[in-house]
Amino acid sequence: MRATATAFACLAILAAPACAQPAATPAGPERFAPEIAAFAAADRQHMPAPCGFLFVGSSSIRFWRTLDADMAPLPALNRGFGGSTVADVDYYFDKVVAPYRPRAIVFYAGENDLDAGAAPGAVTADFARFLDLKTKALGETPVYFISLKPSKLRWAQRGAQAEVNAQIQAMAAQRHDLHYVDVVPAMLAGGIPKDIYVADGLHMTPDGYRLWTAVVRPVVQAEAKRPTSCKAS
Repeated sequence: MRATATAFACLAILAAPACAQPAATPAGPERFAPEIAAFAAADRQHMPAPCGFLFVGSSSIRFWRTLDADMAPLPALNRGFGGSTVADVDYYFDKVVAPYRPRAIVFYAGENDLDAGAAPGAVTADFARFLDLKTKALGETPVYFISLKPSKLRWAQRGAQAEVNAQIQAMAAQRHDLHYVDVVPAMLAGGIPKDIYVADGLHMTPDGYRLWTAVVRPVVQAEAKRPTSCKAS
């Protein structure tokens, strides 16, 4: 009876604080608005210098806590936001990529797309759009795509991941501004994922990031030695 009376009161006085409904969680790319706002706030405090190496993508980038040290003395900027898809990175391109005028972009996303039900071809198409956005805003700036990683949690998706990796690798063979960085062999032992994951079976331990560093750092170092049109001022 008391609950019925409360419900009646809520209908009568919609503005009453006791009747307020919880805010709905934003859907789509808008769910990342707080993280994107945090990036903007950090930039207002200290805008990163142009012509650095921009690392962008999902949580595997976001949780790369030692990125600065792992790439030192080369300047590395982390703009990963957890749970993002390739389409989400596309959506926020003008906020998490274009403003930094990077010398090169290191990209990791696509896992979450497949996990949400996207077909490999759709993931590749979204990445092709990323490249179109990059070309329009940043010209020939090179992009290094880190292959989708084999994890314990998503081991059943390894076939779809391999399709995406193969499609991106084929794309890279046709474009001089795209390079494929294969971390898969370093992350497997005896054909299964190494013990380099935290309890969720998805995100990597420091040992996992050491493996990534061993593969990615030489690529970044080689890029740093190439001529560039990027202007630091």
